[in-house]
Amino acid sequence: MFAVVYRWRLRPGREQQLMDGWHRVTVAIHEECGSYGSRLHRADDGTWVAYARWPDRETREKCGTPDPEGEAMMREAIAEYYPETRLTLVDDLLAEPDPDPEPDPDPEPEAG
Repeated sequence: MFAVVYRWRLRPGREQQLMDGWHRVTVAIHEECGSYGSRLHRADDGTWVAYARWPDRETREKCGTPDPEGEAMMREAIAEYYPETRLTLVDDLLAEPDPDPEPDPDPEPEAG
């Protein structure tokens, strides 16, 4: 598994524009390039950080620009780019909760 960490400082008032552009671009690269998706975070220092996962470095490098409008939205929102960090997975102990657990089909009646 391969991952890339992106970090930016935004222009004031452009937070929603970045989020909308990032969402569009992430959906497009997942559907058209085979990425495993991405997460977007706001850091305590005021910067924004995204973490994108890929099956391997080659898949990421072959990905072009599947959503130019979304990328333009992001560029317009970003005031400063920090160097990206490329990561190769060596061990994985991340345990994610089920985002949408199935409801219990036979809930026990409440004690009255």
